[in-house]
Amino acid sequence: MADAATSAAAETGTVRFVLDGEIIRLDNVEPTRTVLQFLREDLRRTGTKEGCAEGDCGACTVVLAEVDRDGDDLTLRAVNSCIQFLPTLDGKELITVESLSPDSADLHPVQRALVDCHASQCGFCTPGFVMSLFALYKTTANPTRREIDDALAGNLCRCTGYRPIIAAAQQMYTDGSNSDNWLRQPFGGRRRPLERIKRLQSLARHDALKSSCNGGRFFAPTSVAELAATILANPEATILAGGTDIGLWVTKQHRELTTVVYTGRVAELLNINVTSSHIEIGAAVSLTDAMPVITAHYPLLDELFLRFASPPIRNAATLGGNIANGSPIGDSMPALMAAGTTIMLRKGRNTREVAFEDFYIGYQRNDLEPGEFIETIRIPVPPAGVVLQSYKVSKRFDQDISAVCTAYRLELDGDRVVSIRVACGGLAPTIRRAHHCEAALAGQSWNEATIAKASKALAKDFTPITDMRASKEYRLRVCQNLLRRFYLETRGKHEESVYLYGRHA
Repeated sequence: MADAATSAAAETGTVRFVLDGEIIRLDNVEPTRTVLQFLREDLRRTGTKEGCAEGDCGACTVVLAEVDRDGDDLTLRAVNSCIQFLPTLDGKELITVESLSPDSADLHPVQRALVDCHASQCGFCTPGFVMSLFALYKTTANPTRREIDDALAGNLCRCTGYRPIIAAAQQMYTDGSNSDNWLRQPFGGRRRPLERIKRLQSLARHDALKSSCNGGRFFAPTSVAELAATILANPEATILAGGTDIGLWVTKQHRELTTVVYTGRVAELLNINVTSSHIEIGAAVSLTDAMPVITAHYPLLDELFLRFASPPIRNAATLGGNIANGSPIGDSMPALMAAGTTIMLRKGRNTREVAFEDFYIGYQRNDLEPGEFIETIRIPVPPAGVVLQSYKVSKRFDQDISAVCTAYRLELDGDRVVSIRVACGGLAPTIRRAHHCEAALAGQSWNEATIAKASKALAKDFTPITDMRASKEYRLRVCQNLLRRFYLETRGKHEESVYLYGRHA
């Protein structure tokens, strides 16, 4: 019994994951050591590259597999290993570019397609493209051009111009060689990988991961009660969700995070519940999982979410983390504010509900108390006839930070505005509602004259700044023009998606 207890205690602090069919067990893992550092420096698997070290270029892309919530299949997601902390691999399978073709003479269909289509020149970015395309290959049958473009949105190439890479994405399904190997089976012909599922199920953790190394501590609770107790006992701890922002604290700002509490294994925080009145999303739900549920009720947000970062970022980032970060140019927040979202906060056993618009009290400052965390995001289900739309303006279409992001929630009775909520990002130190603009619209006729008055009122709501992304004059003018665009779209006078400009459908 003593030996069993000692073994269990050791496993409590051991990071366990699967790599190339083997279970890797790591003790004494630094909380902020990245997966990229582990691969290149510890394992000498140098196929995975470091480019930007901030999740932008995609050269470091790997794929993570884990058992889905139903427990009978795998979920595969591409992520940026440069900002993924190593302890977060616990209970998952790591797939790298070397995993696809252990014998270099026997290329994976994705790799073969890239070779045949001459889709690599200098080659530095190629492993990242391989892994993003592998994730697409394993999860999507017969992808459209839009789906291919989106899958590659997190990968930058300075050589090819992307055309041959896109051609490879279209051709990779035609190579059916070695179809008995699950890694080589495309989406349409895949079988449930029972051996892989059982191996990951054997790593299922029913207690918290608690590891320490060189003065740093990492906690990964499995229940919300345990999370609340851990944060209450360590109010100075850094709460880690997807790490897409905190990762940069380490790689770019060289911060030392002594205590990290990870939310990604808390069962309750991974739940999504839709009632007759609200969409309730746990704070640890990834953006990839949250977005389809939101757009099912608010379909006009589809383009905004398509332009939200890139798939590897959306696969790791969480809605709760995006809210907690509180950037004034966070793309989800104007839409959430306009929708009338509320946030459930928890401290110990106590909870409180805060209106989204009251949560931010200054630049990247929020209403969270020490020891408190976001538990659930509650988005109202819209009544029939309510329109919610959001627009993002940035220098690039894909994976770029907003210069301005606006959102509008409109309810009309004929031509009269029953209610209107306008929220804007990029115009103030926090995401804010445009109260003067709303007052100019409320109760008025929904027409050109009213829109003109409301546009002028926007100048009273915001005093934007000039920075590298846009001038203050540009920001205000764009905000006014977006209001007019929203009006024209509600009148059926402008319906073309930004996505179609210069692209194939």
